[in-house]
Amino acid sequence: MSTAPPPTDPGPPRPPDFTAVQAGPEFGELRRSYRSFAFPLTVAFILWYLLYVLLSSYAGGFMGTKVFGNVNVAFVLGIAQFVTTFLIAWWYSRHAAAKLDPKAEAIKARLEGDA
Repeated sequence: MSTAPPPTDPGPPRPPDFTAVQAGPEFGELRRSYRSFAFPLTVAFILWYLLYVLLSSYAGGFMGTKVFGNVNVAFVLGIAQFVTTFLIAWWYSRHAAAKLDPKAEAIKARLEGDA
């Protein structure tokens, strides 16, 4: 008869301590990288949009100035709103792939390795 104790069941895996991860330096660096890109660009775009709205409301003569043919300043600036939206989205995706995703993957790998 064997006198060895039966193997102990470690039980279900414990979930990661998310508050500790959030308070850690890796997560703080990830948050700083995101905020240093997103906040200034968001403010700049909102100001650019408000400039367009204010010019449309209060500078009708300027916005109606013909650039060429039937294309006026308002139309050019309106198209520029779309262009800048797509450029910002493209720029953010490059920034996220280069700076944010590697940091997030490192945090995720550490969390999944601990689980």
